[in-house]
Amino acid sequence: MMIFLQKLKNLTLTTNQLLFFTCCYIALILNLPFLTKATNAITALDDYNIMFLISLPVFLLSLTVLVQGVFSFRWLTKPLLIVTVLISSLIFYGTITYGIVFDYTMVQNTVETDTAEALSYLNVYASLFFLFFGILPAFLIYKVKLTYKPFIRELLSRLKVISLSLGTVLLIASVFYSNYAAVGRNNKDLLSYITPYKMIDASYKFVRNHYFYPPLKFQVLDTLPTIVRDNSRKHVTVMVLGETARAQSFSLNGYSKPTNINTEKHGVISFSDVSSCGTATAVSVPCMFSRLNKKNYNKRSATAQQNAIDLIHLAGADVLWISNNNGSCKGVCTRVKTIQVATDKSNPLCDGEYCFDEALLAHLKQKLNSLTHENTLIVLHMIGSHGPTYFKRYPSDKNVFTPDCQRSDIQNCSPEQLLNSYDNTIAYTDFVLSKVINELSVLDKKDNIESSMLYISDHGESLGESGVYLHGLPYAFAPVEQTHVPMIFWTDNTQADFNTECLRDLSKSPMSHDNIFDTLLSIMSVKSKAYRIENDPFIDCKSEHAIARTTPSNSLKMEITN
Repeated sequence: MMIFLQKLKNLTLTTNQLLFFTCCYIALILNLPFLTKATNAITALDDYNIMFLISLPVFLLSLTVLVQGVFSFRWLTKPLLIVTVLISSLIFYGTITYGIVFDYTMVQNTVETDTAEALSYLNVYASLFFLFFGILPAFLIYKVKLTYKPFIRELLSRLKVISLSLGTVLLIASVFYSNYAAVGRNNKDLLSYITPYKMIDASYKFVRNHYFYPPLKFQVLDTLPTIVRDNSRKHVTVMVLGETARAQSFSLNGYSKPTNINTEKHGVISFSDVSSCGTATAVSVPCMFSRLNKKNYNKRSATAQQNAIDLIHLAGADVLWISNNNGSCKGVCTRVKTIQVATDKSNPLCDGEYCFDEALLAHLKQKLNSLTHENTLIVLHMIGSHGPTYFKRYPSDKNVFTPDCQRSDIQNCSPEQLLNSYDNTIAYTDFVLSKVINELSVLDKKDNIESSMLYISDHGESLGESGVYLHGLPYAFAPVEQTHVPMIFWTDNTQADFNTECLRDLSKSPMSHDNIFDTLLSIMSVKSKAYRIENDPFIDCKSEHAIARTTPSNSLKMEITN
């Protein structure tokens, strides 16, 4: 080891040599996920050109040298190469371990991730990986001695390298243009795997959109929404916003393991064909509460207009957002009262970083015992099934399915252990939902208060299917495990607005997060011109009188765009 360090100390390279060797490492090692996927796409063709396949790593290496060569010059060479290697090694780990793609949405997720969530990904395996593929190569770059030519000669030498790289890129592109175009057209996700330049491009766009564009003028969709009910009873709706729950893991939807034994006793209605707006909380949560739909959603526009929570609050309902998710409400609850569950260890349900979702119940009970308005909406934002530390989402006495996976490097658990851990989170969520229903049922019996509960998850989760873990893949090629989400509805037996048997018949109909805006207004009996009757899946099961009193003649018939 000492001999190696001594040789390393005496190793001397020109800047072009260091540039070339580092680019070889970035392009041919840290870009293995891209090269593998591209190779698979090419060899899957019935008649592919072997020379085209051979040109792929050469093309990528030339592009890497071209990009790095433009920005790495003299004293900037080492710092830029070191930063590029460190960032690329982290991306390399995320991609080969979890199948993560670092596009715009993933950059947004990373920026909005709190410390506790970020640390949940830290484990021995990740540390050793980063040490070997990131820190060690960066250290080698740091220790190499560089020889510099006079400025003009150094500049001319670099121009030669850049020209050679550019010429190689142009030559390969001219010879195999049709091949690259065809593969790219049929495999649009490939560009997302080029490390680290896709992430750099996404980061630039994120910074531009969030910090340099002027804020949009706030759009008021309705100045006078109202709640119209024709009985004297108080009404309470609890919306439970789930986290990372996938529909296929719910026994209510036909899953073989009994993950919903608690809520099925309450006769809940499970909607089994619901699609999410995104594959990550940062997109799905603001999207589902926005008037914008998946097709035209963007956060900048959604933030600059009223959402469903705003309209319900403005209509006169008491709205409270209670969060056990450290990612907050992604801007949805900005204009209503919020409570963040404290993670203090003095609470037996908390460990100092996270709390089990039962911690939401104390705040719910307190609110239900002190209702001040005729109509109340309470949103419970769960930590749910957030990974990779699934085992931290349920108490030890709720460890129903064993053996489970008691570690964060979930790729090193057996498929059985991983599924059991995840299924335990679903079963625990089901337990908490049953507790919410119990609290609402007491209201009905004791205080004659009409109540309902709507549960829906923000996105799903991959558990190793096709080598993909967690969530956050670009929606265009995300697997169904990340986009198929559960939705459950419960209402007390005395309410008259909805025909529950009709809702059961409707439960297998296709729905999506795009329907949540209007469904919430409908459940809360909010009359608003922002409401679109054709976008409310519950409307067919609502009494004619309820429809007549809550549907304004000038309700929106066209999509609101930005």
